[in-house]
Amino acid sequence: MAMKKTELSAFRNIGIMAHIDAGKTTTTERILFYTGKIHKIGEVHEGNTTMDWMIQEQERGITITSAAVTCFWKNHRINIIDTPGHVDFTVEVERSLRVLDGAVAVFDGVHGVEPQSETVWRQANKYKVPRIAFINKLDRVGGDFAASVASIRERLGANPVCFQLPIGREDEFRGVVDLISMQAWVWSEDAHKSTTFEIGAIPADMVEEAQVAHEALVERIAETDEALTERFLEGQSISSDELWAAARRATIGFKFVPVFCGSAFKNKGVQPLLDAIVALLPSPLDLPEMEGLSADDKEIVMHRKRLPDAAMSGLVFKIVSDPFVGQLAYVRMYSGTVDVGTTVFNARTGKRERVAKILTMHANQREEVAQATAGEIVAMAGLKLVATGDTICDQKDPIRYESVQFPTPVIAVAIEPKSTAENDKLVKSLERLVVEDPTFRVAVDPETGQTLISGMGELHLEIIIDRLKREFKVDANVGEPQVSYRETIGAKGSAEETFERESAGIHQFAAVRIDIEPLDGAAAQGGLVFENKASALQVPVAFLKGVKTGLEESMQAGPIAGFPVLGVKATLRGGAFQEQVSDEIAFKIAAASAMRVALRKAQPQLLEPVMALEVSVPESYLSNIITDLNSRHAKVNNVSLRGHVQVVEASAPLAQMFGYSTQLRSISQGRSTYTMQFSHYEPVSKQTLERITGHGG
Repeated sequence: MAMKKTELSAFRNIGIMAHIDAGKTTTTERILFYTGKIHKIGEVHEGNTTMDWMIQEQERGITITSAAVTCFWKNHRINIIDTPGHVDFTVEVERSLRVLDGAVAVFDGVHGVEPQSETVWRQANKYKVPRIAFINKLDRVGGDFAASVASIRERLGANPVCFQLPIGREDEFRGVVDLISMQAWVWSEDAHKSTTFEIGAIPADMVEEAQVAHEALVERIAETDEALTERFLEGQSISSDELWAAARRATIGFKFVPVFCGSAFKNKGVQPLLDAIVALLPSPLDLPEMEGLSADDKEIVMHRKRLPDAAMSGLVFKIVSDPFVGQLAYVRMYSGTVDVGTTVFNARTGKRERVAKILTMHANQREEVAQATAGEIVAMAGLKLVATGDTICDQKDPIRYESVQFPTPVIAVAIEPKSTAENDKLVKSLERLVVEDPTFRVAVDPETGQTLISGMGELHLEIIIDRLKREFKVDANVGEPQVSYRETIGAKGSAEETFERESAGIHQFAAVRIDIEPLDGAAAQGGLVFENKASALQVPVAFLKGVKTGLEESMQAGPIAGFPVLGVKATLRGGAFQEQVSDEIAFKIAAASAMRVALRKAQPQLLEPVMALEVSVPESYLSNIITDLNSRHAKVNNVSLRGHVQVVEASAPLAQMFGYSTQLRSISQGRSTYTMQFSHYEPVSKQTLERITGHGG
């Protein structure tokens, strides 16, 4: 069907975020079913869902890439971005949240708030995304609505407000009470009609509970609005429309998080959730103007209205290589309009590119459109030189939005083609994967000539290798995982270096004196902090950039084993130059050489990545799990009871955690789950240092 133009106020750009296995993809599937996008409901466990269209996703039952889908509900256009729940793909969640206006947080009604739902919740706070909560799986044994709501309050520090109550528990769960209209929605138990429901009177045994909850809800909504507070205190009645309007303002203003409930798998509670998305989550017009920077060196703060008649701007938040149209750039349009065939300006590179096609996406089906407007999320073909995080805009009125920050990979494996004939194919395939995934890196080891691929965790690299095989038809041999070590310093150091050279009649000269010292706190995990204390008579301002570049280049390979160096403050104390003879390159070489000398003097240390680990385990396996963690040099920080399982929080060196998923499965007979993510770097043990350097330092 051809797209009918929707008013901007009727747009909802939302994400569905959750911990792995909370039922996020199933919830999205049901939304697509009820909005008429798909005619047969897919199931994750059958491997035929619409959103998870990559083979790897259907096999593993997890969502890896954020697919974007457009659907319609009650004259509103809902663009949904499906976000992964697995911690190795946190960056996919980051870049999705960056372009969302609102989100639905799905929680497992049996487990409540789980580790990864905490991570995505914090990310949503960071990007100021208003959200509503959906407590799912209430038909399961152990499904507990009240405990799940309490866990949102306690573990997320949020302010949940119940808009519904569940009717029936566990396998008797059959509907919800809408606490604003005070009516019951009950779904048919007939398997063929399980999508139909009746709205009627609240069951007699719940009337009293519903009345108390209704009054609490009205009071919580009224508290957020002065005019309503007054009327509430005077005992005047407040209409449903006024309650919904005030609740919308409170949701968008982060005053509370509305909570809804259901069982997506059993088709219960999805229609009222859709109503809530439309009623409570913001349209682009409800949000403040976009803030960006001017696309020049001055970087002046600029604002842009989110309207179709403003100057065009959009953010590229994902790149996918597509077998039919080549590279597709997913773009969130923030302002203005863009037509097929027009050129757009890339604010980062200063280059212009032509938009060959504009597609609206429905998982892996698509529809070509002639134009994209403010508020839309579309895929554009023809943009060859864009990268994730780039702003495309109107060249006459350019703006640059904040890019997405990506964490550095912590694990690497060596890869080589099974036959030399496949070498070119491997190189090209890896290039395409790097463009798609900013947390995936490819490098060639200068000493061994090996190709190393690195990523966020074992699962991340497993899936990359799997995609190489299936999508790109490249068979490769893969080495053992290697840890990305880092180096730092433990003391102060200083050095004075002079660079002088004459070649082909050109004379070059520069001298620098630097002091270095270790940084502490959060800065110790970052790169170089540079301070200039030299006078312009010693080192002219024009050459400072060369000094800083030289220092940074030397930090790419530390003195212990050639790993990148972290957490160093360098102060330029002095130097010397000669008119006509000194230039930026000479200062860069002198500074690089001084940094190398200073690093060797400053008690260099080798650092390793330490992972934060959370293991959920039934009580009977707890001691075995802890014994295994101790054998991996893990530090157990906390053990707490959550629902029916024990949760072990620990930190462990990444090098000790390879193959953990297999080991955990065998210890707990497959009944434990874990999440692991990079936490920080810390000094290695003496044994590790000896193993890597061949001596104890």
